[in-house]
Amino acid sequence: MLPSQIYHIYSHANGNENIFRNEENYHFFLKKYANHVEQIADTFAYCLMPNHFHILVRIKSEEELTKVWTEKFDGSTKLFEGLKTLEKLVIQEFSNVLNGYTQALNKVFNRKGSLFMHPFKRKLIDNETYFTRVVYYIHSNPVHHGFVKNIEDWKHSSYHSLISNKETKLDRNEVLKWFFGKEEFVKYHNRSDRFNQHSVEDF
Repeated sequence: MLPSQIYHIYSHANGNENIFRNEENYHFFLKKYANHVEQIADTFAYCLMPNHFHILVRIKSEEELTKVWTEKFDGSTKLFEGLKTLEKLVIQEFSNVLNGYTQALNKVFNRKGSLFMHPFKRKLIDNETYFTRVVYYIHSNPVHHGFVKNIEDWKHSSYHSLISNKETKLDRNEVLKWFFGKEEFVKYHNRSDRFNQHSVEDF
């Protein structure tokens, strides 16, 4: 995961159980995510499903990541050399989200072992068309899996935050620019034939 690049990140439960068992679990995951990822990546879109999740991010620039690194480790050259690359730092922060969430869930539900499939998956988004398709794919996932009939009916995704005027940690302005504004963003998501153009195998 290289600086300044955009990635579609996703993971699935390790087995048949759910990652998110109640409303509080969804909120706790987002808090863990913000604590670890906000400093190293900009988030464009996400969707949390009972047994898997999708997130679209752009990794911060090399300069920004280096600043985070030196502040995190008090400028220790030894630690910097030991971790070797900025990429490893980025991957570790995402892993910290999943590991921290797993530990908390294990404690609450008296379970043991891993919760997520390892390692988490990521795909590079290298063109504008791919970007808009992935944003749509992420938001339409609950429809694809039969949880709701319409994208706006699923509340554990970034769709509502992106069309709202309320404060958000998402990079809302940039996402809407990719879709040429909020109106076009909504139109793109509401086209009835849109989902048939996007299968899971595309990603």
